[in-house]
Amino acid sequence: MQDMFDDESLRHLPNALAVLASGYGNLPPFEPLGHNEAQQRAIGNILGDVAERMQNNYPYAHPFYAGQMLKPPHPVARLAYSLAMYVNPNNHALDGGRESSAMEKQAVASIAAMFGYDPDHFLGHLTGGGTLANLEALWISGLLHPGKAIVASDQAHYTHSRLTEVLKIPFQAIASDSTGRMRLDALEASLATGNVGTVVVTLGTTSSGSVDPLPQILDLQRTYDFRIHIDSAYGGYFKLATNLDQEATASYSLMHHADSIVVDPHKHGLQPYGCGCVLFKDPAVAKYYHHDSPYTYFSSADLHLGEISLECSRAGASAVALWATMQLLPLEAGKEFARHIEMSRQAAIRFASLLGADPRYVVPFAPELDIVLFAINAPSASYASRLARETFQTCAEADLHLAVAQLPRRFFEKSFAATNPDFVWDQDNVTCLRSCLLKPEHLEWIDRIFGRLSENTVVPV
Repeated sequence: MQDMFDDESLRHLPNALAVLASGYGNLPPFEPLGHNEAQQRAIGNILGDVAERMQNNYPYAHPFYAGQMLKPPHPVARLAYSLAMYVNPNNHALDGGRESSAMEKQAVASIAAMFGYDPDHFLGHLTGGGTLANLEALWISGLLHPGKAIVASDQAHYTHSRLTEVLKIPFQAIASDSTGRMRLDALEASLATGNVGTVVVTLGTTSSGSVDPLPQILDLQRTYDFRIHIDSAYGGYFKLATNLDQEATASYSLMHHADSIVVDPHKHGLQPYGCGCVLFKDPAVAKYYHHDSPYTYFSSADLHLGEISLECSRAGASAVALWATMQLLPLEAGKEFARHIEMSRQAAIRFASLLGADPRYVVPFAPELDIVLFAINAPSASYASRLARETFQTCAEADLHLAVAQLPRRFFEKSFAATNPDFVWDQDNVTCLRSCLLKPEHLEWIDRIFGRLSENTVVPV
């Protein structure tokens, strides 16, 4: 079995670097300051220290890491990023990143097309991550509906409540149901006040992978005037999956109706951190980005990405890595990239099935994407919570890395009642275990993951 750090693809880097250098061969040579043998020895020693210190991380690339949303970049992304760093482009103005800006535009247009937007008639760009991507979408929403609130499910990412506070926009959390989806009755009650300007629809909550009911929210949009922003920072690439359940499939099939969409290529998109993406269906929102810069945007009449971005300096290497990855693995249903997304979903279904057949575990609901929640079966909520934390620790000591989550009583009420009629709710939440099965390799490893979990689960005494 190949070691997770035995990267055969590294052999391609010297050749690619030689090709890159040949493009600048007409320049006279020079000696960079400090470029001497003593510094090279120091670099080697420092890299050794870095390697030692980096061992104090969990093995994120290994299938036995099934905790947080961490997926290793594809080798082509690592190599393209490394190659681009020899130029170190800045995708703000074209002077700083001419070709990397072109690669960003092409890559982002392909992502827009994946969601059903017109790739020739939209506005979008990469960001440093989902937080900044959502910030831009909420900022535009606030400008288009001044004074009106932005609402999101109480299971939506906390970034929305925090960013609206930064933007000085009213925010309201909408109640979710027992499966983590936004409740339509609660949403309509809020819409009926006339004070809502934007509804954030989460396709893949980070806590449970739940998918908000976009078809029904679009129905409400016909009655009430509001924008729809889709936060699919985690779940966006499941648009390509053909093995989702009927309700999730219906939501993903209608993404092109949303006014804006966010997705994080640094999650399922096989990219290094940080790489987010924001898209707007109507390119006319570019007018809100308009600003003058007397020294930046005069090198070319073509669009400078800084003209449609709140961020200024941005790593062009991120765009190069994303472009290269999408050349190797196109965003098309049925192709290799899409099949890998489907494998993550299959892994979650398999894991939930194994857990559900074992009386030691309580699974609140079937996974919609590739996140699986489960609690330890115990006489009370506090006892189950303690056992989950202990199991998390014993599994980590055995090199199986899960995550813990504190979730509301309504998620588990029916499940605990079915397994233990005398279950005591001595607190209003349950600390449970959570597995994010983002790596396609997880499908092959699920039986071993479950076996390692089974051997290290702490049960009631």
